Amino acid sequence: MSALLLPLLLVAVGGALDFIRAFNEKEQLQSEIDSAMLLAAKAEGADAQFEAAKSMLATKTGEDIDIEELLNVSQNSDGSVTGTFDASVKTYFLQLVGIETLPITVSATAIASGGSNAGGGCIYVLGSKGQDVLINSGANVHSDACEVHVQSKASPAFIMNSGSKIETARFCVRGTNYIKNGGTLTNLEVGCIPDCDPYEGELTEPTVQSTCTTSGWKDGTSHTLKPGVHCETGFNGSPTITFEPGLHIIKGRMIINSNATVIAKGVTFYFPDVSSEIRINGGVTFTGAAPTSGTYKGILMFEKTSDATNNANKQQYIFNGSNGEVLEGIIYLPNRDVTYNSTTNQVSRISLVVNTMIMNSSNWLIEPYTGGSDSAASGTGVRLVK
Repeated sequence: MSALLLPLLLVAVGGALDFIRAFNEKEQLQSEIDSAMLLAAKAEGADAQFEAAKSMLATKTGEDIDIEELLNVSQNSDGSVTGTFDASVKTYFLQLVGIETLPITVSATAIASGGSNAGGGCIYVLGSKGQDVLINSGANVHSDACEVHVQSKASPAFIMNSGSKIETARFCVRGTNYIKNGGTLTNLEVGCIPDCDPYEGELTEPTVQSTCTTSGWKDGTSHTLKPGVHCETGFNGSPTITFEPGLHIIKGRMIINSNATVIAKGVTFYFPDVSSEIRINGGVTFTGAAPTSGTYKGILMFEKTSDATNNANKQQYIFNGSNGEVLEGIIYLPNRDVTYNSTTNQVSRISLVVNTMIMNSSNWLIEPYTGGSDSAASGTGVRLVK
């Protein structure tokens, strides 16, 4: 009997694993069709909308599949656009009983709403792998107008621990499962439709020169860095570091030690891959403001997102300006799992896009950034409606 039942048990247990894989793949595809339809809703005409959705899916999936055959895009009477994407997942166990694939269908509807892309959002969290927002004890965030948009449908979508306080105009979470161990969280909405990435495909990525403007470790109490490419750079001691206005490309890791002072006004930082970062070792005073004109108007910090391989390799990014941090501009880091440890005694006006977020013990005063970006300003504001 055991010998007869063993194949059935194998198919039953293995089949459950196949269904779990299919469910996880569907969750990922849902995120991808959401992004595709948000881009399509900005385009004019059915052909342009289809091509926009197709190009986005090609970037997201990074797979050799016939997207044109699997994707359907249709216009609705209210001006919205709906996309449906049919796919399948190869099975490993169910094929033993003749089921070689499991079908997957995802759909999304988006509509152009006009006006600024970013709206009242201050923080956009795009990940949906579980515990995509973690609010630890001591986190203290206050805003009169900021909205937090969390795309996660995981279980749990977010965790909030006791001794923390998050006061924002709106805290919208797509999923309904979360863990709240105490603390104060105002204006929470679960099961809502959060605004998606407002800058996806909108920011102009620069060409990275092979030569380095700055490289290696620097001694001294004061440094002024000209715009250019800074390669694997660090600063000994606790100097004052001034970035001149313009585009600063951080290639590799730039290390800034404790008790340094950083001044970056009229500056845009660009990271050409997920291994590049500004690593601050705490105790730093950081003042950063985006340019008010030019190609990178409104953009304080952004990273390369046009490479599917780079996008698939999410990395940690830590904000450690614990002696005081004031930021102004768009911070676009959709491939980073951000940890925020900083303290502000003045209001930072930001629009921050990340993959996941951890808020540790900090005092964070934020409001929406309304300066806008020339790269994104021409785009029409869009939102998901389904």
